[in-house]
Amino acid sequence: MHKKRIELFMETVRRLVFDGSPLLLSEAGVLLDGLIGKEKTDAFLEQFPEIKRLILTDVEAILNNDPAAADREEVIACYPGVTAMLHYRTAHCLYRMGIPVLPRFITELAHTQTGIDIHPAARIGEYFAIDHGTGIVIGATAVIGHHVMLYQGVTLGARNFRYDEKGHPMDVPRHPILEDNVTVYSNTSILGNVRIGHDTVIGGNVWLTHDVPPHSKIQQGRAIYVRSFEDGEGI
Repeated sequence: MHKKRIELFMETVRRLVFDGSPLLLSEAGVLLDGLIGKEKTDAFLEQFPEIKRLILTDVEAILNNDPAAADREEVIACYPGVTAMLHYRTAHCLYRMGIPVLPRFITELAHTQTGIDIHPAARIGEYFAIDHGTGIVIGATAVIGHHVMLYQGVTLGARNFRYDEKGHPMDVPRHPILEDNVTVYSNTSILGNVRIGHDTVIGGNVWLTHDVPPHSKIQQGRAIYVRSFEDGEGI
Protein backbone atom coordinates (compact mmCIF):
# COMPACT_ATOMS: atom_id res chain seq x y z
CA MET A 1 0.00 0.00 0.00
CA HIS A 2 1.09 3.59 -0.63
CA LYS A 3 1.37 4.65 3.00
CA LYS A 4 2.27 8.27 2.35
CA ARG A 5 -0.63 8.71 -0.09
CA ILE A 6 -3.05 7.16 2.41
CA GLU A 7 -1.79 9.44 5.18
CA LEU A 8 -2.23 12.48 2.91
CA PHE A 9 -5.70 11.29 1.95
CA MET A 10 -6.76 10.97 5.60
CA GLU A 11 -5.31 14.38 6.47
CA THR A 12 -7.30 15.83 3.57
CA VAL A 13 -10.44 14.06 4.80
CA ARG A 14 -9.88 15.57 8.25
CA ARG A 15 -9.55 19.07 6.82
CA LEU A 16 -12.57 18.48 4.59
CA VAL A 17 -14.75 17.42 7.54
CA PHE A 18 -13.68 20.13 9.95
CA ASP A 19 -12.61 23.01 7.71
CA GLY A 20 -15.20 22.54 5.02
CA SER A 21 -13.46 23.99 1.96
CA PRO A 22 -15.11 22.41 -1.12
CA LEU A 23 -11.77 22.60 -2.95
CA LEU A 24 -10.49 19.85 -0.64
CA LEU A 25 -13.03 17.40 -2.06
CA SER A 26 -11.23 17.43 -5.39
CA GLU A 27 -7.88 17.02 -3.61
CA ALA A 28 -9.18 14.03 -1.67
CA GLY A 29 -10.54 12.54 -4.88
CA VAL A 30 -7.18 12.78 -6.64
CA LEU A 31 -5.42 11.04 -3.75
CA LEU A 32 -8.02 8.28 -3.51
CA ASP A 33 -8.16 7.82 -7.28
CA GLY A 34 -4.54 6.72 -7.18
CA LEU A 35 -5.47 4.01 -4.68
CA ILE A 36 -8.78 2.58 -5.89
CA GLY A 37 -9.52 4.07 -9.33
CA LYS A 38 -11.84 6.80 -10.54
CA GLU A 39 -15.14 4.88 -10.61
CA LYS A 40 -14.87 3.76 -6.99
CA THR A 41 -13.54 7.15 -5.95
CA ASP A 42 -16.61 8.84 -7.44
CA ALA A 43 -18.83 6.39 -5.53
CA PHE A 44 -17.00 7.20 -2.29
CA LEU A 45 -17.27 10.96 -2.80
CA GLU A 46 -21.02 10.65 -3.31
CA GLN A 47 -21.23 9.14 0.18
CA PHE A 48 -18.92 11.67 1.81
CA PRO A 49 -21.64 14.04 3.07
CA GLU A 50 -23.06 11.19 5.18
CA ILE A 51 -19.60 10.30 6.50
CA LYS A 52 -19.11 13.93 7.53
CA ARG A 53 -22.52 14.09 9.19
CA LEU A 54 -21.79 10.97 11.26
CA ILE A 55 -18.36 12.20 12.36
CA LEU A 56 -19.85 15.49 13.50
CA THR A 57 -22.39 13.58 15.62
CA ASP A 58 -19.44 11.84 17.30
CA VAL A 59 -17.86 15.20 18.10
CA GLU A 60 -21.17 16.38 19.54
CA ALA A 61 -21.48 13.21 21.64
CA ILE A 62 -18.04 13.71 23.20
CA LEU A 63 -18.79 17.37 23.88
CA ASN A 64 -22.09 16.48 25.54
CA ASN A 65 -20.66 13.65 27.68
CA ASP A 66 -17.37 15.06 28.93
CA PRO A 67 -17.51 18.07 31.29
CA ALA A 68 -13.77 18.53 30.75
CA ALA A 69 -14.36 19.39 27.08
CA ALA A 70 -14.32 23.17 26.82
CA ASP A 71 -15.65 23.51 23.29
CA ARG A 72 -15.99 21.83 19.90
CA GLU A 73 -12.58 23.06 18.71
CA GLU A 74 -10.83 21.41 21.65
CA VAL A 75 -12.63 18.11 21.04
CA ILE A 76 -11.67 18.13 17.35
CA ALA A 77 -8.05 19.08 17.97
CA CYS A 78 -7.23 17.08 21.10
CA TYR A 79 -9.49 14.06 21.56
CA PRO A 80 -8.12 10.75 20.20
CA GLY A 81 -11.66 9.40 19.87
CA VAL A 82 -12.31 11.91 17.09
CA THR A 83 -9.25 10.74 15.17
CA ALA A 84 -10.26 7.11 15.63
CA MET A 85 -13.82 7.71 14.43
CA LEU A 86 -12.70 9.85 11.48
CA HIS A 87 -10.58 6.94 10.29
CA TYR A 88 -13.19 4.31 11.16
CA ARG A 89 -16.10 6.02 9.40
CA THR A 90 -14.00 6.60 6.28
CA ALA A 91 -12.72 3.02 6.33
CA HIS A 92 -16.18 1.57 7.00
CA CYS A 93 -17.57 3.27 3.90
CA LEU A 94 -14.74 1.86 1.79
CA TYR A 95 -15.20 -1.57 3.40
CA ARG A 96 -18.90 -1.60 2.48
CA MET A 97 -17.90 -0.76 -1.08
CA GLY A 98 -15.85 -3.95 -1.21
CA ILE A 99 -12.44 -2.25 -1.29
CA PRO A 100 -9.80 -4.74 -0.06
CA VAL A 101 -7.00 -4.01 2.43
CA LEU A 102 -7.25 -0.19 2.31
CA PRO A 103 -10.01 0.06 4.98
CA ARG A 104 -7.94 -1.98 7.42
CA PHE A 105 -4.85 0.07 6.62
CA ILE A 106 -6.76 3.27 7.42
CA THR A 107 -8.03 2.02 10.80
CA GLU A 108 -4.57 0.75 11.67
CA LEU A 109 -3.20 4.26 11.09
CA ALA A 110 -5.60 5.46 13.79
CA HIS A 111 -4.71 2.49 15.99
CA THR A 112 -1.06 3.51 15.82
CA GLN A 113 -1.85 7.14 16.61
CA THR A 114 -4.43 6.66 19.36
CA GLY A 115 -4.25 3.12 20.77
CA ILE A 116 -7.90 2.65 19.70
CA ASP A 117 -8.43 -0.45 17.55
CA ILE A 118 -11.69 -0.48 15.57
CA HIS A 119 -12.15 -2.99 12.77
CA PRO A 120 -13.59 -1.30 9.66
CA ALA A 121 -16.30 -3.97 9.38
CA ALA A 122 -17.84 -3.09 12.76
CA ARG A 123 -21.17 -1.26 12.60
CA ILE A 124 -21.40 1.87 14.78
CA GLY A 125 -24.40 4.19 15.03
CA GLU A 126 -24.67 7.94 15.46
CA TYR A 127 -23.38 9.98 18.40
CA PHE A 128 -20.68 7.50 19.42
CA ALA A 129 -18.52 8.87 22.26
CA ILE A 130 -15.08 7.64 23.28
CA ASP A 131 -13.62 9.05 26.49
CA HIS A 132 -9.81 8.82 26.75
CA GLY A 133 -9.88 5.77 24.50
CA THR A 134 -6.48 4.10 24.91
CA GLY A 135 -6.79 0.33 24.69
CA ILE A 136 -10.32 0.17 23.25
CA VAL A 137 -10.80 -2.82 20.92
CA ILE A 138 -13.92 -3.25 18.75
CA GLY A 139 -14.08 -6.46 16.73
CA ALA A 140 -15.18 -6.94 13.14
CA THR A 141 -18.72 -8.22 13.78
CA ALA A 142 -19.53 -5.87 16.67
CA VAL A 143 -22.74 -3.86 16.31
CA ILE A 144 -23.12 -0.61 18.27
CA GLY A 145 -26.30 1.45 18.39
CA HIS A 146 -26.82 5.20 18.76
CA HIS A 147 -25.67 7.32 21.72
CA VAL A 148 -23.22 4.72 23.06
CA MET A 149 -20.22 5.70 25.18
CA LEU A 150 -17.06 3.67 25.82
CA TYR A 151 -14.25 4.47 28.23
CA GLN A 152 -10.61 3.45 27.92
CA GLY A 153 -9.62 -0.21 27.88
CA VAL A 154 -13.02 -1.56 26.80
CA THR A 155 -12.90 -4.70 24.67
CA LEU A 156 -15.79 -5.81 22.47
CA GLY A 157 -14.24 -9.09 21.49
CA ALA A 158 -14.87 -12.69 20.50
CA ARG A 159 -15.19 -15.41 23.11
CA ASN A 160 -14.30 -18.27 20.80
CA PHE A 161 -14.23 -19.19 17.12
CA ARG A 162 -16.10 -21.62 14.91
CA TYR A 163 -14.03 -23.55 12.38
CA ASP A 164 -14.86 -24.92 8.95
CA GLU A 165 -14.14 -28.43 7.74
CA LYS A 166 -10.58 -27.39 6.83
CA GLY A 167 -9.87 -26.06 10.31
CA HIS A 168 -10.02 -22.37 9.33
CA PRO A 169 -11.82 -19.91 11.63
CA MET A 170 -15.18 -18.86 10.16
CA ASP A 171 -16.11 -15.21 9.71
CA VAL A 172 -19.48 -15.38 11.48
CA PRO A 173 -21.04 -13.06 14.12
CA ARG A 174 -18.88 -13.45 17.21
CA HIS A 175 -18.72 -9.99 18.81
CA PRO A 176 -21.17 -8.11 21.05
CA ILE A 177 -24.24 -6.13 20.09
CA LEU A 178 -24.70 -2.92 22.10
CA GLU A 179 -28.13 -1.36 21.76
CA ASP A 180 -28.83 2.39 22.02
CA ASN A 181 -27.82 4.48 25.04
CA VAL A 182 -25.32 2.01 26.51
CA THR A 183 -22.36 3.18 28.60
CA VAL A 184 -19.38 0.91 29.30
CA TYR A 185 -16.79 2.05 31.84
CA SER A 186 -13.05 1.42 31.73
CA ASN A 187 -11.27 -1.91 31.34
CA THR A 188 -14.44 -3.94 30.85
CA SER A 189 -14.42 -6.90 28.45
CA ILE A 190 -17.65 -7.96 26.73
CA LEU A 191 -17.02 -11.14 24.80
CA GLY A 192 -19.02 -13.19 22.34
CA ASN A 193 -22.12 -12.52 20.26
CA VAL A 194 -24.09 -11.30 23.28
CA ARG A 195 -26.67 -8.52 23.34
CA ILE A 196 -26.48 -5.61 25.78
CA GLY A 197 -29.92 -4.08 26.09
CA HIS A 198 -30.59 -0.39 25.57
CA ASP A 199 -30.09 2.14 28.38
CA THR A 200 -27.69 -0.17 30.23
CA VAL A 201 -24.67 0.99 32.25
CA ILE A 202 -21.78 -1.44 32.73
CA GLY A 203 -19.22 -0.55 35.39
CA GLY A 204 -15.45 -0.87 35.18
CA ASN A 205 -13.36 -4.06 35.25
CA VAL A 206 -16.32 -6.30 34.38
CA TRP A 207 -15.92 -9.58 32.46
CA LEU A 208 -19.22 -10.16 30.66
CA THR A 209 -20.12 -13.13 28.44
CA HIS A 210 -23.92 -13.22 28.61
CA ASP A 211 -26.88 -11.16 27.41
CA VAL A 212 -28.03 -8.24 29.52
CA PRO A 213 -31.63 -6.93 29.45
CA PRO A 214 -32.45 -3.26 28.84
CA HIS A 215 -32.08 -0.73 31.68
CA SER A 216 -29.56 -2.91 33.55
CA LYS A 217 -26.77 -1.75 35.85
CA ILE A 218 -23.81 -4.14 35.95
CA GLN A 219 -20.92 -3.87 38.39
CA GLN A 220 -18.11 -6.42 38.75
CA GLY A 221 -20.24 -9.05 37.04
CA ARG A 222 -23.28 -8.51 39.29
CA ALA A 223 -26.57 -7.02 38.15
CA ILE A 224 -27.50 -3.95 40.18
CA TYR A 225 -31.16 -3.06 39.73
CA VAL A 226 -31.77 -0.65 42.61
CA ARG A 227 -28.79 1.65 42.94
CA SER A 228 -27.74 3.81 40.01
CA PHE A 229 -24.27 4.92 39.07
CA GLU A 230 -23.65 8.53 40.08
CA ASP A 231 -20.64 10.83 40.14
CA GLY A 232 -18.37 8.37 38.34
CA GLU A 233 -19.36 5.49 40.62
CA GLY A 234 -19.41 3.09 37.70
CA ILE A 235 -15.69 3.43 37.16
